[in-house]
Amino acid sequence: MLSAFFIFNVKGEVLISRIYRPDIKRSVADIFRIQVVSSTDVRSPITTLGSMSFFHVRHENIYLVGVTKINANAALVFEFLYKVAGLGRSYFGKFDEDAVKSNFTLIYELLDEICDFGFPQNTEAETLKLYITTEGVRSERNMAEEGARIAIQATGAVAWRRPDIKYRKNEAFLDVVESVNLLMSAKGTILRADVSGQVLMRAYLSGMPECKFGLNDKVLLEKEGKLGSATSTVPGGGRKSAGAVELDDCQFHQCVKLGNYERDRTINFIPPDGECELMKYRTTENINLPFRVQAVVKEISKNRMEFKVSVRSNFTSKNFAQNVVLKIPVPTNTSGVKCAVTAGKAKYVGSENSIIWKISRFQGQQDYMLSAEAELTSTTAKKVWSRPPISMDFQVLMFTASGLMVRFLKIFEKSNYPSVKWVRYMTKPGTYQIRF
Repeated sequence: MLSAFFIFNVKGEVLISRIYRPDIKRSVADIFRIQVVSSTDVRSPITTLGSMSFFHVRHENIYLVGVTKINANAALVFEFLYKVAGLGRSYFGKFDEDAVKSNFTLIYELLDEICDFGFPQNTEAETLKLYITTEGVRSERNMAEEGARIAIQATGAVAWRRPDIKYRKNEAFLDVVESVNLLMSAKGTILRADVSGQVLMRAYLSGMPECKFGLNDKVLLEKEGKLGSATSTVPGGGRKSAGAVELDDCQFHQCVKLGNYERDRTINFIPPDGECELMKYRTTENINLPFRVQAVVKEISKNRMEFKVSVRSNFTSKNFAQNVVLKIPVPTNTSGVKCAVTAGKAKYVGSENSIIWKISRFQGQQDYMLSAEAELTSTTAKKVWSRPPISMDFQVLMFTASGLMVRFLKIFEKSNYPSVKWVRYMTKPGTYQIRF
């Protein structure tokens, strides 16, 4: 598949060069430097010149480049490049030009292990760390024991987990983290609203456990015949039809058994040890907005402008938001602002041409108000103020804007040990903007 792999710095200098096939020469690096690194008009991560295709990914201050002369699967090539970047972070903490220059030998050793004659092999960091170490000093007995483990893990069906992991206390944490994207008009009409979410798993479990959890997925509830006309409460107190959520786009970690998900919509998996991103999803239907913001701006005179901003939390009073920040733009010719708020603190920040209103703890079903008066300086040019939208930052615990809910989480292991399971929810903003 791949004929060569290169790592360039931002100047176009070759840091790493690995030729996998004899159909190209190292001099092709000059072509990439001239056509991509030195060019100011690069619109695609794929550059085809003659019979050669260059696939590149910019990571930190380096370029990861794959070169091929055949009609290769582009998605597979990019997945390989991102895996290399992930391996670099796993081994060096930060994968940049300095890390590459300090670890030439280790990087070449990794490239020989993860790709054979241009075909990607095992790219799991936990497996590679068993026999490619930064120290490189091990006893013969230890090497023999590790060799047996490596053989099982590298050839087995579960390459992301060792079978001999042991914990005194077996725990599993499931975190549902959602980012809400909102664009609201000055009249209160929702122009765009969607949720991008991820399910994060932190597993500290012994042996080879099989985990299973289910969501209030609309397709699943329809199959089980539980989707009726009744309403049910979702995390944070929102009301949805039978608690059903319609997921538009789901992506899973490789440990998830996709066959089971397609068949009965349950998520079965043997989790990697430690933390992993188990699932990503999007939804655009029935979004529960955590906050409602209304703003009124009046021009009292040429040199004075009045702002009134009210914000209300839509989640239940049992929940609260923390680190709430509203950024309210003011005209560029503002000389000073007098603020009065019913909660938190507000001040004018001239470098950002904005009023920053901070509320450390925002209880559910509460209304808070900001009143401000801005003094404007006279300008010679009569330029109309564009009125940029109000933006918002927050963290709402135990609330999901999509209404997604984990219905159950089960852990099965042959020794049948007791385990502690935790499920947590958090909602934060992606781009949360309100026009006024």
